[in-house]
Amino acid sequence: MSLKEQWRSQFGFVLAAAGSSVGLGNLWGFAYRASQGGGGAFVLLYLLIVLLVCLPLLIAEMVLGRSTGNSPFLAPRKAGNEKWAPLGWLFLIVSIGILSYYVVLMGYAGTTLANAFLGNLPLDKEAASNYFPSISSGSISLAGQLSSLALTGLVVAAGIRSGIERLTRVGMPLLFLMLGGLAIWAITQPNATEGYAFLFGWDPSKLTDLQTISNAFKQAFFSVGTGIGAILAYSIYLEKKSPIPGEAVAIVTMDTAVGLMAGCVTFPLVAILGLGDLVGEGSVGTLFSTLPHGLALPSLGLAGWLVSVIFFALVYIAAITSAISLLEVPVSSLIDCIGWTRNKAVWISILLIALIGIPSALNVNFLVQIDTLMNMLLITSGLMLALLMGWFTPKFFKSDLLESGISKTKARTILWTLKWVSTPSIAIGLLFVFKETINNWQ
Repeated sequence: MSLKEQWRSQFGFVLAAAGSSVGLGNLWGFAYRASQGGGGAFVLLYLLIVLLVCLPLLIAEMVLGRSTGNSPFLAPRKAGNEKWAPLGWLFLIVSIGILSYYVVLMGYAGTTLANAFLGNLPLDKEAASNYFPSISSGSISLAGQLSSLALTGLVVAAGIRSGIERLTRVGMPLLFLMLGGLAIWAITQPNATEGYAFLFGWDPSKLTDLQTISNAFKQAFFSVGTGIGAILAYSIYLEKKSPIPGEAVAIVTMDTAVGLMAGCVTFPLVAILGLGDLVGEGSVGTLFSTLPHGLALPSLGLAGWLVSVIFFALVYIAAITSAISLLEVPVSSLIDCIGWTRNKAVWISILLIALIGIPSALNVNFLVQIDTLMNMLLITSGLMLALLMGWFTPKFFKSDLLESGISKTKARTILWTLKWVSTPSIAIGLLFVFKETINNWQ
């Protein structure tokens, strides 16, 4: 089998790649990390890291996929040599590792969406305290994990055009529509200004705070998704003349817009429901326990029911558009390396990921620890990618950009930024994240 299928259009690729980037990290991770990092200071650091560090790296990852035409597993060694094989393995480990617990979170979202639609969200504090444990353990959690994996597999098995592109052409516009509707609703509610004040509140001391810098790096990398190999896998199917820098800017713009819009929904929502003391306690429990309870309060009436359904539908759409891109990494690698059919590669990968994900489905603490580890490995693979494309194969990187019609000045600027801004920044950011991770584990 070969990886010869192409996207139907550049717009279809941008939507799919943006869907890969947009996920739970945007809709809730952004909010709880901002709450830990001082609001406006976190937002500023996040935007700077996205523009100066992640954007050049995203372009490099897209070039690596498009120019080699190989899967994430083989592309690094084709661009460099056999010494870069560990980067291919790292792409596989990170994508499979993240997907193994990501579908568990997706299962939580699906269960909560169903409960919201049926009006079964917890009404009192005792029910709220029992709600998350009830959906995050045992058969309910396993059923959510397996059904989410199966749905993800069905989309990827249908192929690039008929599966992935078709889903994202519908899912991404729908996501923006629902998110915009929630943002308009939130701004009309009493106490909403408290949420905006927190999100954009300014404390300059937070700019040098270890946790704020670490959170901004983790959020930027996990949100944009570069270093996982998913964007590389999607870029295999690009045409040679595709304007990669412009497409990368569009992807980052859409991803950042979703994060900021979600913040403008989540923080006012937290203020409206009086949940400010709980938002910083963690991303998982608060999202799937405190918010469902708040939205189910009788005082909100029909509006609470409607907002809860739309919000958790958003969460599910964002989750599946990311999940399909994560699955494409091992699938394209199996097709490229072994010659399996897409169907066989999909369902063998699904079986493996389901087995790896069982501990996360049964133990939330294990899920959180794996998430911490994968965030560190994600930034590590990003650093290796920057070194490969910016320092060891700069001519390869630059020539691909020039062949696609990019001006010499623009190509030089992108390469210079990748070498002298992205690479050292990622190295420093990785040290911060590593130090914070060790402290947390201790």
